[in-house]
Amino acid sequence: MAGHALPSRGGIRVSFEFFPPKNDEMEAVLWDAVDRLAPLAPEFVSVTYGAGGTTRERTHGTVARMVRETDLKPAAHLTCVGATKAEVDAVIRGYHEAGVRHVVALRGDPQGGVGQRYEPTPGGYAHSADLVAGIRAVGDFEVSVSAYPEKHPESPSLDFDIDILKRKVDAGASRAITQFFFENEHYLRYVDRVREAGIDIPIVPGIVPVQNFKQVRSFAERAGASVPRRLAERFEGLDDDVATRKLVAAAVAAEQVFDLVDRGVSEFHFYTMNKADLVYAICHLLGLRPRVEKAAA
Repeated sequence: MAGHALPSRGGIRVSFEFFPPKNDEMEAVLWDAVDRLAPLAPEFVSVTYGAGGTTRERTHGTVARMVRETDLKPAAHLTCVGATKAEVDAVIRGYHEAGVRHVVALRGDPQGGVGQRYEPTPGGYAHSADLVAGIRAVGDFEVSVSAYPEKHPESPSLDFDIDILKRKVDAGASRAITQFFFENEHYLRYVDRVREAGIDIPIVPGIVPVQNFKQVRSFAERAGASVPRRLAERFEGLDDDVATRKLVAAAVAAEQVFDLVDRGVSEFHFYTMNKADLVYAICHLLGLRPRVEKAAA
């Protein structure tokens, strides 16, 4: 990567997001990805969470196994949707008992799906700031929250969105992880606006390596993230060419993160989609190497 000043291992920090498996086959895929990425010593790994009880149980099972069987620091996702405060608090206490000390607090999508109007669950936490305060009241947790460089799809303006982030910080959030984006200017302008609003917690860029362009474009439409035409052009004609698509995806993501490094960014959160190869390659290009434990003499 000529022209880019690579920081030392200590200068770059990464974290990874996984989702809980729905069946035995997906569980094997997940743990293969965890085993592959764990030696890179991420700051933490997060495990997503849905509205239903079965998803909640899968998330808990996944993070509990990470605590038992790895040296990773898992962060469990938690949402306001589909549960009362008492039920959510019980989940938080369960995480604490399992050894988890980091929660990613999210409002969550409406139960009817994206595009439906969000309605707080009766007796539940109404919004993410309320959930952050609830988590902090239950135990000594680090709490990460979401941030939206192009604003949340339901927010009327970016200023409104940043005000919501400020409420989450005031409630006890210590880090924000952004929705993925493909134009770095969106992130950089957002950070400037956030700082102007007096918010000083880390705003960690969320990076999604494009495993499947059609799928990512669909995610982006639902999340309110723009997809530049040049990105679509790079993946044009590669729907059935997996090998070339992977090479292009690695190049595109590396280009994005190196541009951010050049602009002073040193921490990245990768949305892995439970696949390790692309993320591992990008981390390697960033200078990260597996940490090998030295055998006792």
